[in-house]
Amino acid sequence: MSQTTISNDDLSQMFAITRRYGDEPGEALPDELLTDLLALVPCDHLSAFGLDSVTMESFADQEMGSAPVLSTAEQVQLGAAFAEHYWDSACSYPDRIGEAALVFRCSDVVPDAEYRESGMYADFDRPRGVEHELVVCLDGGRPQRTLRLLFARGAGSDFSERDLAVLTLLRPHLQAAYVAAERGRRRLPPLTARQRQVLQYIAAGYTNGQIATRLDVSEGTVRKHVENIFTRLEVNSRTAAARMWPTS
Repeated sequence: MSQTTISNDDLSQMFAITRRYGDEPGEALPDELLTDLLALVPCDHLSAFGLDSVTMESFADQEMGSAPVLSTAEQVQLGAAFAEHYWDSACSYPDRIGEAALVFRCSDVVPDAEYRESGMYADFDRPRGVEHELVVCLDGGRPQRTLRLLFARGAGSDFSERDLAVLTLLRPHLQAAYVAAERGRRRLPPLTARQRQVLQYIAAGYTNGQIATRLDVSEGTVRKHVENIFTRLEVNSRTAAARMWPTS
């Protein structure tokens, strides 16, 4: 990212977005947060779209701004086009590099001329009036499961370095907001007292060996506790498990 300037007004809006929003059961992120993001980075359409790219199934779909009104048949057709062209488009960039914590403009991944000739543009973006897109990618807790904030614009200028910079700085706060919303929806499944103790150490960044020393048990015992915790929480990494430990 090249050097850019963030104004005092930008900083004020960004600070406001880091506040605690009210809970909205069933939504990936509070609608008020998305409204504030739309004011910070103006665009025609902002959506929070959850995708498991292994199964190509979505798990969230919130929309702000103006978007074409589509019939059920048109929605089905667009969904099929998205799945068909996904792996050949900028959309799959996080999966292809194995990184969920990303903020990028599609034009930074695929040259504009190549994009205009692509199937994704012809069959999915152009019918929706999308010419430029900026993506904030959040970790969904499992490999190839992400929540994407999609900032879309029609004809006109692409997103600026300033837009990229403010969203890059905000991405950790947006990740935390998503994790908090997930925790509120799911709550912490029942764990034994020992499993909760082990999970607390995991959330604090301790290794299995360090946990074993503190609990005065074998490392193999800790490993078994960790496996059971993963099963109960339906996660497959220490990072995902740690995100489910209450922070307040």
